[in-house]
Amino acid sequence: MITVALAAALRDAGLRWHPTTGDRFVIDKPGVDDDVYTVSEMTVERHDYPSGTVLGFNGTTEWALDSVDAAESLWLPREDQLRDLLGPAFVSLTRSGSDFVVTAVVGGTSQEFGAPGAADAYGGALHAYIRSALD
Repeated sequence: MITVALAAALRDAGLRWHPTTGDRFVIDKPGVDDDVYTVSEMTVERHDYPSGTVLGFNGTTEWALDSVDAAESLWLPREDQLRDLLGPAFVSLTRSGSDFVVTAVVGGTSQEFGAPGAADAYGGALHAYIRSALD
């Protein structure tokens, strides 16, 4: 799972979230961003309204939380989602010592992005890819 800081950097760079079953997220507010939730028909359900998407907490899963606006949530994309978002820019995932290294074509050149976890390496590559595409 990627770090909250990397998820925030991806969001700030322009990555948008459309909640689907299996997605993980935190509530993007100080003091409550330690708990990771998963969108699921059983516990956290997506509700679309004209005013926006709301994530509803069913039953007694979270005793003090009925729902939260998706805009107040921070998506923590999975490794497979990050790889899919890189699309044709993705070249490879390898190990280098204790790190994972993603090689991706960013801004027309092959670049490497290393991190202790594969998801964070993918996230770093995607962050650079988004920023390059918007420059």
